[in-house]
Order: sequence, then C-alpha cells, then structure tokens
Amino acid sequence: MSTRQATIEKVTRPKHIYIERKKGVCGGEPVIVGTRISVRLIAELDQAGHSVDEIVTMYPHIKHAQVYDALSYYYDHRTEVDKLIEENKEEYWIKKTKGEHWTE
Repeated sequence: MSTRQATIEKVTRPKHIYIERKKGVCGGEPVIVGTRISVRLIAELDQAGHSVDEIVTMYPHIKHAQVYDALSYYYDHRTEVDKLIEENKEEYWIKKTKGEHWTE
C-alpha cells in the first residue's frame, strides 16, 4: 500500500461520532456519548429483532442517529463486541466462576 493510499484511507475512514470509551463507564466498553448505553446492548437488542424505532422508544433520551452509529460501530468492530456479548452472558460467568466459594 502506498503512502498516498494509506493517507486516503485514513482521511475517508468513517469516525463514530456518537461512540466513546471512558474509563469508569461500563467497564471501558464503547458507549453512546453521554450515556451508559453500550454498543453491546444496542447490538443485542438488534439481534433480538428490535428495530431502531423500538430502541429509541425504549431509551427516549437517545436519537436514531446514535443508534445507527452504535450499529455501525458494531459492524466495524464485530469480533470485539461479540466477545463482550459472550462475556456478559450468565452461562459464561457460571462456567468461569465454577468452584469458587460464592457460586452454587
């Protein structure tokens, strides 16, 4: 790849203006700016069949553009977000903590 091509890719690559990561907010997961609504949650709602309109109705303090940007972020970082989804399932934690004092 030439330097010019790398520069063009860097300039034209979309930035997710509604997504941020902040230390101390949702464990550093990507969230919608100014909220604690994670990209993981939006992706899970989408996978469960909820439309963007339904998601905005559930969380009226966010806008459609924010939800679409969260979904765009998800598709741009699918491996990372899918891992977060898996790590937040109950089954994952039961298996991970099996044999520890406080589990069943």
